[in-house]
Amino acid sequence: MLRSQLSPMPEYFDRYILKTDDVELLEAIRISIAELDMAPVGKWTALGDRAYAPGKWSVKEILQHLIDTERIFCYRALAFARKESVRLPSYSEDEYGAASDANRRSAEELVAELRTLHHSTLQLFSSFTPEMLARSGMGFKGPYTVASVGFILPGHQRWHFGIINERYMPLLENNDLRGR
Repeated sequence: MLRSQLSPMPEYFDRYILKTDDVELLEAIRISIAELDMAPVGKWTALGDRAYAPGKWSVKEILQHLIDTERIFCYRALAFARKESVRLPSYSEDEYGAASDANRRSAEELVAELRTLHHSTLQLFSSFTPEMLARSGMGFKGPYTVASVGFILPGHQRWHFGIINERYMPLLENNDLRGR
């Protein structure tokens, strides 16, 4: 299934889905793995625990957020594929972020975990039949399909990588490494 074939587009998550290329679902996940492999981890390491503004996450906290979100959304995809009828709860990304203690970990360690998780996600979505991909369930923002989850995840990573490039990388160029 191509991204453009998702119908209806899930409200709220469309901003992530539309960040993906109009390719087949498994290819979108493979592209996200390749983009992670090309990430400038050395530069992310140089940023340390810094953020571009007070109260914003560090790059390491963004990476942990990507990990947490992918784990949660893979559970949602599995639950929907297996015909779960209960509305799945939301989660507070801010509370998860605050409790993660991500800054104690290295950027390299977080990227390695995210890479492993992406490969697991690829295997999970490879296991779904077309019928399973078409199944939907109730999330906190309304219904969405298993296939839409598969496109949300690569788009979510691309969204946050864009923020890192736009707001964090200039800190290295300007030597402006403000703390939180």
